[in-house]
Amino acid sequence: MNGNVSTSLRERLLKEASFRNNGAELLTGGADPLQVACLQSDARAILLCALFGYGNAVAIVKFLRSLDFSLLDESEEAIRKALNRHYYRFQKPEDVVQIFLTLSRMAPEALEKTFTEGYNKEHRVIDGAFALLRHLYRLNGYRSRGYEFLLGNVPPDGKPKGAYKRWMMFLRWMVRSDALDLGRWKAVSPAHLVMPLDTHTFHVSRRLGLLMRRTCDWKAAVELTETLKTIDPDDPVRFDFALYRIGQEKL
Repeated sequence: MNGNVSTSLRERLLKEASFRNNGAELLTGGADPLQVACLQSDARAILLCALFGYGNAVAIVKFLRSLDFSLLDESEEAIRKALNRHYYRFQKPEDVVQIFLTLSRMAPEALEKTFTEGYNKEHRVIDGAFALLRHLYRLNGYRSRGYEFLLGNVPPDGKPKGAYKRWMMFLRWMVRSDALDLGRWKAVSPAHLVMPLDTHTFHVSRRLGLLMRRTCDWKAAVELTETLKTIDPDDPVRFDFALYRIGQEKL
């Protein structure tokens, strides 16, 4: 961990976070899946926005806007009829149908309950994410490369390897509460969140000296989070959107 954040960088990050997290930046800046997620009242729909949040941001938003999230409360027949031509990158139409079917078998409030049961054991958000993942896989025996890529997997030893960026992004949306994030899950502390680390944020963070690790994985996400806690120990992930935008805009 690099705990020696310079005063100038600290001030710049605080300024960027204040500017980027005001809500207006989400609407007037570049494409972001939160632009669709913030319009949803159903936690299952918000999770879908996060899970499909990989690849080109414009393509992500275009795909999400093509989805009818009310299908989560419809029959399998209705879901298949509506989504039999939808696909996104690694997800074929059947993968899209199946993720809707999986989430349709779960009540919206059950997502928070299942996550919190795992999280409360040691107040680690990855444990909550793994608890939710295990439950989702139990709800549907369907498996394919695209489907499992979309959801992610729980490692046999329970130790995360990848960054789980899309899951950490979903948790940022659901836990943090300001003009940017939704703040729906009150039982989880923002201090326990881990940075959603993708390639853009990884490279920006290394250039700024916030991250020393050379591999974009879970350990890097935790290292970056710990560094940002030296600026704000109660809400380290508040800087995520700012770092993402800096990378997206190539500043």
